[in-house]
Amino acid sequence: MVNLKRALLLFTVVFFTTNLFAVQGQQAELSTPEEIQEYSAHHVKDDYYFSLFSNKQTGKHYGFPLPVILIDNGLKIFSSAEFHHGETVVEKDGQHYRLYHGKIYKTDAAGTITYNEKHYPTNEKPWDFSITKNVTGLFIATIILVWAFLSLAKTYKKSPNNLPVGLGRFLEPLVLFVRDEMAQPNIGHRYKEFTPYLLAVFFLIFLLNLMGLTPIGFNVTGNITITFGLAIITFLITNLKANKAYWKHIFWMPGVPVPFKIILAPIEVIGMFTKPFSLMLRLFANMTAGHFVLMGFIAVIYLFQNQLTLGGSIGVSMLLTLIIFALKLLVAFLQAFIFTMLSSLFIGMAIEEHADH
Repeated sequence: MVNLKRALLLFTVVFFTTNLFAVQGQQAELSTPEEIQEYSAHHVKDDYYFSLFSNKQTGKHYGFPLPVILIDNGLKIFSSAEFHHGETVVEKDGQHYRLYHGKIYKTDAAGTITYNEKHYPTNEKPWDFSITKNVTGLFIATIILVWAFLSLAKTYKKSPNNLPVGLGRFLEPLVLFVRDEMAQPNIGHRYKEFTPYLLAVFFLIFLLNLMGLTPIGFNVTGNITITFGLAIITFLITNLKANKAYWKHIFWMPGVPVPFKIILAPIEVIGMFTKPFSLMLRLFANMTAGHFVLMGFIAVIYLFQNQLTLGGSIGVSMLLTLIIFALKLLVAFLQAFIFTMLSSLFIGMAIEEHADH
């Protein structure tokens, strides 16, 4: 127990300190409001290059390129380094591709981008299955979770009285929390059937949210395609496992006059889709907004130091960073809890045995 407390304390100190100094370093690189706005937008977007940090003075980017996988008259695989951060047009099998504002477009040899009346690019885009920064984050999170829970399973077998040790002491309370506070109350006697999914989605979202707090700047749960995928899985599980009573209450609600049944049926059908839509949008909007708020505090730090020239601004900036980081840490857990809790509620409603009156 003492070793666990020391490990958690060390993790907390390193995590907070790393982020505090990272924000200080980021702030030093930002000298104008335009650069702050550009940095904020870049921080929440996906990328074809895994950037660790950049040097403003030399213009060098430190990190590593990721593989680009395109389907356009055949399979095309190459390194994102060939784009040179959007400065170079890549030619593959007679087709030309350009990285422009975080997306890959088909262009001519000169890399010409055409626009419509709303100033949106009209160039055709190939089918893009590239390993981007967000996909890399998903792989990293998956590897961490598989390792963590395999370790937890082994500790139950090897430790005396089947008690968890080491990392398992941190994971077990969270596992019991998901099972006892979400799965059992909302799903009922069939909770064991759905607990593995609830555990997977809770820990995945929670870990991805924590990774988003690191200086590397992952924003996986702030990507609407990721939240859409998670919401679709909940939607499929809910409706594929639903019983006859669930569908009966949607299409022909018992105990209701026929005219009202006709009116209520379309509303219930729409409700089937608004539930996963709310899951998708809530997680995406909250995590994206949280990143923008964090970037906004960096802008405030810039204002203190460079515009208002306030003395002792380093201490103020670190205090502001500490406060917003603590709030983001709370939000990271809260959003994982809300998504998992609502998923368990939707599943429970679908498999509940209704008493018709």
